[in-house]
Amino acid sequence: MRGGGRRIAEGTAEGTRSDRGGATESAATDAPAMYEIQRPGRAIVLMLVAMLGFAAMDGVSKSLATHLSIPQILWVRYIFYTAFVVVMLRRPGLQATLRSRQPWLQLGRALLIIVENGLFVIAFTMMPLADMHAIAAASPLIVVALSVPLLGEKVGLRRWTAVLIGFVGVLVIVRPGFQSLDWRFAVAATATASWALYQILVRMCARTDSSDTTWAWTAVVGLAATSLVGPFVWVWPDLHGWILLLAIAALGTLSHLALIKALGYAEAGALQPYGYTLLVWAAVIGFIMFGDIPDAWTITGATIVIASGLYAWHRERIRAQDKP
Repeated sequence: MRGGGRRIAEGTAEGTRSDRGGATESAATDAPAMYEIQRPGRAIVLMLVAMLGFAAMDGVSKSLATHLSIPQILWVRYIFYTAFVVVMLRRPGLQATLRSRQPWLQLGRALLIIVENGLFVIAFTMMPLADMHAIAAASPLIVVALSVPLLGEKVGLRRWTAVLIGFVGVLVIVRPGFQSLDWRFAVAATATASWALYQILVRMCARTDSSDTTWAWTAVVGLAATSLVGPFVWVWPDLHGWILLLAIAALGTLSHLALIKALGYAEAGALQPYGYTLLVWAAVIGFIMFGDIPDAWTITGATIVIASGLYAWHRERIRAQDKP
């Protein structure tokens, strides 16, 4: 439930998938497809609101993780997230929606996103929000690279060039040789790679299962798995802690709703570039809540990563239009 590009992946339907940090990927996602009258202006506003909500949720998670354990935070998030999914899928019914032709793949995918969510929260506690999101913005480029061996897709020279340049951008952010490469960046890189692999698994699931089924599995497996740990590491929050927990739940639910509505008013592919605004919002939230200001290296590297991701997205759109 994280990453600029990450967020779109959790809300789009099969066809176009953008890496929630801004870069895009074509694939199915975790939210039900909702098609309404095309209103691109309203869709863009809702998309920007969703990215702001996700950035705020990340900021609250970073603050809360200094007082409560991460399994406890994830457990509460999944309780509210599952309730949201149940409401959204009330028409077909949760039990019917859970029927999958690839249950083991769905199980592995849903477990992976739990690990990925935990890694992102850990990373948030060790580095500024903007730095983490700048690194995570490279996940769509990782998806492009992984799609060749895992999905059998063809990637042209131009997109491979975009991938390589994007990784150079990540190196600029991490700047090896100018400072010691500590394990904070290893956690950030692992979280980003996990998010990219997750998107690949979503694409695999989309070959046989609907996006509603994938969404339902994410919620149910997530709640079940975190329930095995969350209650046993529970620390009763004070009033401030409860406010933050409820804020995370509210921000996550409302942001997902805004994202789903946005995707009902415009094509996911048209909205994917706006997912990169999550990085901008993360910088703003990081400054307001923690006084963090991205340095020149982070801004330069993020610019390179975003430009590479947008170019890869552009080439993907051209390739899709050229298909008969």
